[in-house]
Amino acid sequence: MLEIELNPFTYLHTERLLLREVQETDAPEIFIFRSDDRIMQYLDREKLNSETEALEFIGKYKKAIHENEGINWGICLKDSDKLIGTIGLWRFIKANHRAEIGYSLHPDFWNKGLMREAMQAVLDYGFQTLKLHSIEANINPKNEASRKLLEKHGFVQEAYFREDYYFQGKFLDSVILSLIDPATRNPSKL
Repeated sequence: MLEIELNPFTYLHTERLLLREVQETDAPEIFIFRSDDRIMQYLDREKLNSETEALEFIGKYKKAIHENEGINWGICLKDSDKLIGTIGLWRFIKANHRAEIGYSLHPDFWNKGLMREAMQAVLDYGFQTLKLHSIEANINPKNEASRKLLEKHGFVQEAYFREDYYFQGKFLDSVILSLIDPATRNPSKL
């Protein structure tokens, strides 16, 4: 079984970004990310109603890291400490060396290649440091931007689940895409 150790927290760097631990002082940005209609339209989760709820959300991030159950990074431009998004790995299935990736980015920073850059750093960390074999993403089928981002990184669709998720009085569909560690992928199965 895979052993996951997320402590101490690992900071990641890219050409333009710093991926750092989310702190209580980031509550205003987390509140924006988790309450903005543009960001939340495909997350199919309840919006946060206050910065107090954002602090509770950050507490869940910290607890997951402490218990080696998930890691979320705050995405910052290298010249600023202000969060512009988040990205993380969680729902570890340790017996299968698998995790799920999730992410959000403030709309002011969409279509600049920043999430592509952040995702590559997190995928490298997941495969090289955590020794994951595969990483999956569970997306709303209407989220074409997310699908395109994942496909640029080599993710392929594994499943389309009809009405498998109940949210706000409706059953919603889900799409599961996954990426097998490119270093171990069997070319005959492509």
